[in-house]
Amino acid sequence: MEYVGIEFLKKLLTRKRIRIASRYTFYEMKNLAFDFGISTPPELKWWNSCVGWCAKGVDALADRLDFYGFKNDAFGLEEIFQANNKDILFPSGILGALIASCSFIYVSEDDTGYPRLQIINADEATGIIDATTGLLNEGYAVLERNNAKQPIMEAYFTHEGTFYYKDGQLIDQRTYRIKEPLLVPLFFKPDAKRPFGHSRITRACMSYVGSALRTIKRSEIAAEFFSFPQKWMTGVDPDAEELNKWSAAMSAMMRFTLNEDGQDHVKLGQFSQQSMSPHVDQLKMFASLFAGEVGLTLDDLGFPQSNPSSYDAIKASHENLRLTAKAAHKSFNVGILNAGFLAACIRDNYDYTRQQLSITSPLWLPPFQADVSMLGAIGDAIQKINTSYPEYLTEEKLLELTGI
Repeated sequence: MEYVGIEFLKKLLTRKRIRIASRYTFYEMKNLAFDFGISTPPELKWWNSCVGWCAKGVDALADRLDFYGFKNDAFGLEEIFQANNKDILFPSGILGALIASCSFIYVSEDDTGYPRLQIINADEATGIIDATTGLLNEGYAVLERNNAKQPIMEAYFTHEGTFYYKDGQLIDQRTYRIKEPLLVPLFFKPDAKRPFGHSRITRACMSYVGSALRTIKRSEIAAEFFSFPQKWMTGVDPDAEELNKWSAAMSAMMRFTLNEDGQDHVKLGQFSQQSMSPHVDQLKMFASLFAGEVGLTLDDLGFPQSNPSSYDAIKASHENLRLTAKAAHKSFNVGILNAGFLAACIRDNYDYTRQQLSITSPLWLPPFQADVSMLGAIGDAIQKINTSYPEYLTEEKLLELTGI
């Protein structure tokens, strides 16, 4: 097979890291909003805030993707994943894939020859994918960096084996009976144009968050200026002692004396205080746009709309999120099975074929698990179904359908 080579993959990863870093910046709420430079005083240009909507959009889906095992597990994949701490492995890989569009499972072996699985984020690995199988034709990963963020340990994955480099020099080569690169992509929402998937943090999400940050900044500045409504005064003697502006603004009562003619022409007043409603309404508008983009509700983003909802109401309002979760199951199934396939080949030191795992399928808990109020309705449904089809609702089937 002809390869593009490790140097090409290094350059490819360098280009990808910039885009991935921007997604992590928004997820970690470290992004800065572009300042139009119109309404912000120069003294406050440094001020910034943060909005956790991107993190909420990612976590709301990640928390509902709960992998728990395999159906028809003829190759003992469950044992392999349990030995590699699957309760940390999968949530870590899924979270990285939702943020950056994909993550990678690095397959190797420990000192005893047992498969070892490790998650590598998309900003540390890349490859050339086989769109049919979801496996890589070749791959590259940075396994360790120094304090200057320069690669120290690197791995190059091919059908002939895994090649390890330290400081740019080849130091080791591992070969296995399975002739596949031992770097497996775990991707979210792939398509023909972007086989490595799409990020949950879309360009629209980043745009809405930037607009929301500017709105919050303007509201903070407005609140600072209009906490004490601006006052005005006419008819003051030009020779009168000038009032201290801070004292005039803060004082509950001010006293004025008559002029030499015994007349009082001084008039006092204040400008009406600015309303914060336009800022709140604009922020709510951006929250609505963001919620529509990621399948959440305004309640999820901090704008309560009604009293606490029932299980059915919550499920209905999050229908788009449920459908996204079901689609994510199908995307992640490919990477999970591919990683299990390669791990089984290493464990047994045997060159299995990918088709031999065709009857094995990953199992996920439903995105919305029933609460106490729903248990009674589920119990009635189970009783009716078992009356007509006694063997249909097994314990495994019930867990798959209801999460119970």
